[in-house]
Amino acid sequence: MKSANVFELAPDASTDPNYAKQNNGERAQVQPGNNAPMWRQVGSGVTGYSSLPKSEAPEAGNLIQPFVQYPGSRLTNAGEAWRQVRNGWIIPYGGALLLIVLGGLALAYWRAGTIKLKGAPTGRKLERFTPFERSAHWANAIAFSMLAISGLVMAFGQYVLLPLFGHTLFGWLAYALKNVHNFAGPVFAVSLVVVIVTFVRDNLPAKGDLTWLLKGGGMLSGHEIKSGRFNAGEKVVFWAGVFLLGLVGVASGLVLDKLIPGLIYERQTMQIAHMVHSVSNILMMVIFMGHIYLGWITEGALEGMKTGYVDETWAREHHEGWLEDIQAGRVPAQRSQQTVAAPTVQV
Repeated sequence: MKSANVFELAPDASTDPNYAKQNNGERAQVQPGNNAPMWRQVGSGVTGYSSLPKSEAPEAGNLIQPFVQYPGSRLTNAGEAWRQVRNGWIIPYGGALLLIVLGGLALAYWRAGTIKLKGAPTGRKLERFTPFERSAHWANAIAFSMLAISGLVMAFGQYVLLPLFGHTLFGWLAYALKNVHNFAGPVFAVSLVVVIVTFVRDNLPAKGDLTWLLKGGGMLSGHEIKSGRFNAGEKVVFWAGVFLLGLVGVASGLVLDKLIPGLIYERQTMQIAHMVHSVSNILMMVIFMGHIYLGWITEGALEGMKTGYVDETWAREHHEGWLEDIQAGRVPAQRSQQTVAAPTVQV
């Protein structure tokens, strides 16, 4: 590149009609040190030369990403667009949604309390969940809880915990939970597939599900609508929360961990995966908050998942169709090889 003497420059160099079309070498002839053409190319997403292999560093020659417009962002470079979506939509509105649902559940519990059995327990036990089903459920639930807690700290911790803990303690906490998140992820993914395969048959749509949904399960009337082993509300949790959002969360997490072979891991790939991962997991947490709440306030429901057995009265009041199937011999009352000891009669 030929240098130029600053004292020999024409003061009106920018009036040249081709001034805006000059490349960096031409601009240096009339305005040494003015690298605007080069930075304009960099800002537009032009990829320069890099000796690094494309397979290992697909964006080594690209400093600033090209312009895109994600939902909720302005038309700007992809990195800034991702930041606008995360900080302007996912964090504030996702956090608000979680707090609203949590507050709504707390208000519902304050006003309505727990759901007690109306009839007296009979002492006759029905096996609702086998040991394998309970193991799959608890493995998935524990892994999800670890992912949810660590994810919430990583997403919202800097706004809530950082001012309380300080940078050093919060940094160690975030680092530890990041590793917990990475190790719990594969456990959740495997257990999720097991849960889907195990429970998909009893969660298929059935006659009466639409009626259950239209009447809200009978919550307003005080009499629960007849349902099979799983009611329509539980089926919504299964298909929307476990199947759809669960698989989307797992797939996007695998992308973020760079575990999908053959995929080119560019910055935009990771940005899109992060947005999908965040939104799907916030929605999944909202659905599971309702699921956990109902299982906690309904008398006998948590006991059924802990021991595998529920009383006949519980089945009649909450899953009458399932009880009728058992009484008609279409479904076994004892689903596993274990046996239930008969109730002891005091004489």
